[in-house]
Amino acid sequence: MGFDITKMRNIGISAHIDSGKTTLSERILFYSNKIHAIHEVRGRDGVGATMDHMELERERGITIQSAATQVEWKGHTINLIDTPGHVDFTIEVERSLRVLDGAVLVLCAVGGVQSQSITVDRQLKRYHVPRIAFVNKCDRTGANPFKVRTQLREKLGLNAVLVQMPIGLEDKHEGVVDLVSMKAIYFDGGQGTEMRFAEIPAHIKEDAARHREDLIDAVSLFSDELAELYLGGEAIPESLLRAAIRKGTLAEQFVPVMVGSAYKNKGIQCLLDAVNSYLPDPTEVRNYALDLDRDEERKELSADEKSPTVALGFKLEDGQYGQLTYVRIYQGALKKGDELVNTRARKKFKVGRLVRMHADNMEDICEGSPGDIVALFGVDCASGDTFCGGGLNYAMTSMYVPEPVISLAVTPRDKKSADQLAKALNRFTKEDPTFRTYVDIESNQTIIQGMGELHLEVYIERMKREYRCEVDTGMPQVAYREAVTQRAEFNYTHKKQTGGSGQYGRVAGYLEPYSEGDYEFADMIKGGAIPTEFVPSCNKGFREAVKKGSLIGFPIVNIRCVINDGQSHPVDSSDIAFQMAAIGAFREAYNKARPCILEPVMKVAVEGPTEFQGNIYASINQRRGIISSSTEDGAFSRVEAEVPMSEMFGYSTVLRSLTQGKAEFTMEFLKYSKVPQGISEALIKEYGEKRKKDAK
Repeated sequence: MGFDITKMRNIGISAHIDSGKTTLSERILFYSNKIHAIHEVRGRDGVGATMDHMELERERGITIQSAATQVEWKGHTINLIDTPGHVDFTIEVERSLRVLDGAVLVLCAVGGVQSQSITVDRQLKRYHVPRIAFVNKCDRTGANPFKVRTQLREKLGLNAVLVQMPIGLEDKHEGVVDLVSMKAIYFDGGQGTEMRFAEIPAHIKEDAARHREDLIDAVSLFSDELAELYLGGEAIPESLLRAAIRKGTLAEQFVPVMVGSAYKNKGIQCLLDAVNSYLPDPTEVRNYALDLDRDEERKELSADEKSPTVALGFKLEDGQYGQLTYVRIYQGALKKGDELVNTRARKKFKVGRLVRMHADNMEDICEGSPGDIVALFGVDCASGDTFCGGGLNYAMTSMYVPEPVISLAVTPRDKKSADQLAKALNRFTKEDPTFRTYVDIESNQTIIQGMGELHLEVYIERMKREYRCEVDTGMPQVAYREAVTQRAEFNYTHKKQTGGSGQYGRVAGYLEPYSEGDYEFADMIKGGAIPTEFVPSCNKGFREAVKKGSLIGFPIVNIRCVINDGQSHPVDSSDIAFQMAAIGAFREAYNKARPCILEPVMKVAVEGPTEFQGNIYASINQRRGIISSSTEDGAFSRVEAEVPMSEMFGYSTVLRSLTQGKAEFTMEFLKYSKVPQGISEALIKEYGEKRKKDAK
């Protein structure tokens, strides 16, 4: 008997920071007999949560990398991915959602819908992932799942309806009422392992009846049969109600809201039942690939193991046995020894070792079926590559990768660290598309870029731990430029007499500002004052001179160098003589042309709740920013501004503290513009002092 694919679920757990995602996954592993003892996230018992397997994750009590595992629950196979909540690790959430069929959106009963819940919801909508909402932490002071349900409707625009309600809240939280079966459920035994069904307590019977009425009213849209029974005032069978909830959830037009407390072991088994009942199996999700042989025509994939294989490598990890590639199989099966093609790199490879992951432990398997999430060893690929068999040349649409917003300069402390740094950067950039690195040509520093200060902090910490690489981090240098503001004449003679032939060349003309580009050279010589063979030498000399300005040593842009007169010597003139003459002429005129310093100006867009608009304006004005436009869309507003790059360092941290972490920003290079007088003087003074120091 083959594997029944309709009994499979691929789900992710995603939420705002500290809503209890990892605690919830730990309970799911426990109740499905995957682990035999529950460990806490903060790792006080010296073990730490199973899914947070990095030492760094256990220390900080946060999830950094998404971890995958597989559990069995009531005859269903559930592939579970625990994702990070911090905005800095957005890519981990993006790549997990790309390959999932359903999601559990965890919310805190006290905090409700927070900024990262909004971001996660936006990602779920982008990939059309149906979801169940789980209101966690009902045992905490101030818990109010009814308020959270309202926020899901108002802030996220979801059709969220309770399918459970709590029995008591805060320290009186005892269990839940299932509004589908109209039973009270209590979780007895040391760790809530025994579910006890009972009558609904008298004091909440009325509330339960009212909430059930709301539920039936909301799902009657998805089932005509149910609507008829409801209008006729007849009893509604449980199976019909569940089918209607499932239909609405799969259509992304309904979100069932569950309640409980992962920490106090309440409501988890019901959530697993809901995953089986309401979230899609791989055959119910429509997946498309682009046919590269037919001009990227969209092809629907079928979850059939007899079809040619199509799989997506969505995450890379560098383990102790080499590169591990997490793969989601969309069509066909994946067996050891199969020959597949990486359609991006156009390389063939053989499937060697095939494993199923359980956080950081692995179990060897012989084959993976459609819809499965498995891992391959020793495949040379990048994140987001598609693997095909049977002569197909398909590409799954890749995931959305946001642009990095912050950069830091890193310098290794010694030779050994320098070698290790290269290895670490090579691995991290391959694993994480939002982490980038380059060497700045001007300052010769290695610059790393990422999604936020925490993101880069974690990578620097990982360099120290995993590669024993000690680095110093410094403020990245802003790429300033210099330019002239007025026309200035030059008439310069270069003469050098040593034994034998000397050097002689005279160059005359002028420099002027040039708006069409960075540099232009114009030859206006008449009557052969400078022989034609030496004109290119003058151009070469000017090009050399604009590489470094005299104010702060940065390149000179927007300048036009014109020569209109000169003189040569029949013996002493040469290519080098005219190059030197041009450099001397340029330096003579440059300071007369009133040079100024230009700085890069970024186009910054800040998005956040309208209530923080005043704070956002103030933060931009303090940074010498000019606000160019502002738009409001319901409870959200977007502010666009032009802000100098040098003022943007540390902005992500400031913005988060001003807006309770609810706003996010993006920035891209816009133009160069003149630096204010005061800052210009400070930069020139700093450059002068640095040169004196270097001269000593």
